[in-house]
Amino acid sequence: MRKKDILELRKRFKKNHCTFTKMCGCYVNGEKNILLNFRESFLNLDEDEYFKYLEITKKVLSGTIGNNILELNFPLNENLENEKQLFLMQLKKSELKDDDLLQKFYESIIDSYDYAGNFLILVFHDAYDVITKTTDNAKLDESEQVYEYILCAICPVSLSDPGLRYFEEEKKIKARIRDWVVEAPTLGFVFPAFIDRSSDVNSIMYYTKNKKSPHPELMEEALGCSSRQTAAIQKETFQAIVKDSVSTDEKKADKIFMEIQENLDTMIDEYNAIYDDTDSEPITLTKKNIQELLIESGVPEEVTTKIEESYVESFGEDLPLAENLIDSKILKASTQRKKEERLEKQVEILQHKLEQVKKEADEDKEAEDSKKLDDEDNIPLEDNLEEAPSTSSEDDNPNYDVILQVKPEKIHKIKAQMIDGQKCIVIPINENEQATVNGMDDLI
Repeated sequence: MRKKDILELRKRFKKNHCTFTKMCGCYVNGEKNILLNFRESFLNLDEDEYFKYLEITKKVLSGTIGNNILELNFPLNENLENEKQLFLMQLKKSELKDDDLLQKFYESIIDSYDYAGNFLILVFHDAYDVITKTTDNAKLDESEQVYEYILCAICPVSLSDPGLRYFEEEKKIKARIRDWVVEAPTLGFVFPAFIDRSSDVNSIMYYTKNKKSPHPELMEEALGCSSRQTAAIQKETFQAIVKDSVSTDEKKADKIFMEIQENLDTMIDEYNAIYDDTDSEPITLTKKNIQELLIESGVPEEVTTKIEESYVESFGEDLPLAENLIDSKILKASTQRKKEERLEKQVEILQHKLEQVKKEADEDKEAEDSKKLDDEDNIPLEDNLEEAPSTSSEDDNPNYDVILQVKPEKIHKIKAQMIDGQKCIVIPINENEQATVNGMDDLI
């Protein structure tokens, strides 16, 4: 079943292309009693009704293949004809003109449909003159075949919400009368299926609005087909199988499942790279594929065996497509997690480099201070001190503790020196030289 086949059929559900011949239906209450049967010539409907019914038919061919639209197949048995399949073929050939066949069809749906509320069953008949197309999809003005089919839609009928309305005649605002409103279809099907622009009487195109509640009882009991899971259900089932088998530790199970999802996504990309063809069959996840996937993801052998058995038991012969098991949210979370881990690693590296730079800067500063101190111990005092002023008044130099006044020829001999850990000013004095400190001569 291809998307372009569905779109080709759906495009016909327009005013200028629609060729529905008959439309029949029945209205069923919550006790599963038929309240109304009707049959209409579709082209004779009032315009408002015409477009409303067309919208319903479009919904039956809407959504995504694998989730909203499923290809159901009749069980193949050479020795036993499928009664449901034969019945649907009779209904199609009758062009909805046989009341007994219609009644029997309605009853088969009512008896099998697990629904508690009111609902409407609608059936449409159409014959599509399929125009021949060339290899480049150009249309030729001639018919290749006539695709005759029936379309069924099952629509919930519920009371409108309570509210107020304006009554023009009374000029008052009052509570409006609640009506029974036909909603968009939640289930439906097209028989035979339209596949490769041709009729396939061994298949049905089945529609479900709720991808997590496709009503398998209708598939099996009313239509006589093998039930199929939607991609959403397959994805949830696969996730439950893996996590329940891997570990009771939820975080550990989540981490392993995330690894499996990444490897599964890689497997699909590699397959698509090899078979780069839009019409190629998507990869089905077989038991062998599962084994390879789990081993590559680091799942222990005993757990791998357990998952394989549960996988086959859950899906049987209806093995899911690999792409149906991909959880885009998990892959997105995994990508985000890896991005955050890379950023954390980069921050850690930068912090380490910053600490190294700071340490080297401290060491350089310490060495520079030490060198500066050593240089000060050996530098002549004249390089650090200015020549003392000519007066010795303390008021003129209130910020100095020591004030020297020497002859100019003596300045270059004065040095700073550390003595017993104390910085000292050393002034050499010859025997014939005199010195005075604060006016006292006998201190030297």
